[in-house]
Amino acid sequence: MNKFEFKNLVKNLRDTIKERTFFKDLRKEVETGANGTQDYVVKKGINKDTIATTRQ
Repeated sequence: MNKFEFKNLVKNLRDTIKERTFFKDLRKEVETGANGTQDYVVKKGINKDTIATTRQ
């Protein structure tokens, strides 16, 4: 392996490590159920704007 190939290898490794850490830092967790996304809200009728449950 000559100097040129070695320099390219080191540069590529440095770039991939930098890219991985960049994406790792930018990733955010998602709140399940935030803003009513997990429960169904009744939109019409007597029980308008209430959260529907499976209990009967």
